[in-house]
Amino acid sequence: MSIAYHSAGKTIAIDFETATEARASACSIGLAFIEDGKVVRVEERLIRPPGNRFSSFNIAIHGIRPEHVAFAPEFPDVMAEFAEDFEGATMIAHNASFDFSVLRASLDMYGLDYPELSYLCSVKLAQRHWPDLGSHRLNVLAAHLGLSFQHHNAAEDARICAEASLAMAAEAGADSLIAFASVLGINPGRIYRGGYDACSVARTPRRRAALQA
Repeated sequence: MSIAYHSAGKTIAIDFETATEARASACSIGLAFIEDGKVVRVEERLIRPPGNRFSSFNIAIHGIRPEHVAFAPEFPDVMAEFAEDFEGATMIAHNASFDFSVLRASLDMYGLDYPELSYLCSVKLAQRHWPDLGSHRLNVLAAHLGLSFQHHNAAEDARICAEASLAMAAEAGADSLIAFASVLGINPGRIYRGGYDACSVARTPRRRAALQA
C-alpha cells in the first residue's frame, strides 16, 4: 500500500535498542526512510554505549552483547551521520515516548543540541485506527498485515513501524502521516533546541466527532 504525499518533507521511522535500563545507553539505532509513501531505505548502526556496559536483561531482549559493539562508534558519531536527515523531519516510532527519550537522554549526555523535528507514535495511531486488535505490539501489527520480521532488531522494528503506519494511512485515505494523525485526534510531538513537547491524544478522534455532529 502507498499514499501519494503532497509534502516534500522527510519522513523517517526510528527505533533504538538500549544496553541497560538507562535511557542514555543506546546500543543500536534503526531508521526506515519514507519517500512518496513507500519505505525506500533502511539503515542500522551499532552504537558503543557509555563504558560499554550491558545488563543481562537487555541482552536477553535484543541479543546485542559488549563484544558486538566494542569497536562500534559512540552516539555522537552516529548522530553526526544522520543529523541532516533528522533536521526538519517528521519521525515516527512504535512507543515513541521511549525512543525519543533515548534520543534526548543521549544528546544530553554528550552535550549535543537537539534537532528540530516533529514525531508521531505508531502505537497511538494503531490503537485508534485498529481498535479491535487484541494488542498493538509490532509483531501483532506485522501479522495483521501479513509481514514477517525479526522483533527487537532496530532496523526491522523501524521498517515494520513505517510499513504499518503507511498501511493505516492508506486505509484512511490520508495524504500524509501528519494528516492521518490529525484525523485520529493525535497531536504530533516536537523536539526543538529548547526542549520538547510530547505526542498527545485528544479525547475524541476527529472523524468520530464529525460523525456525531
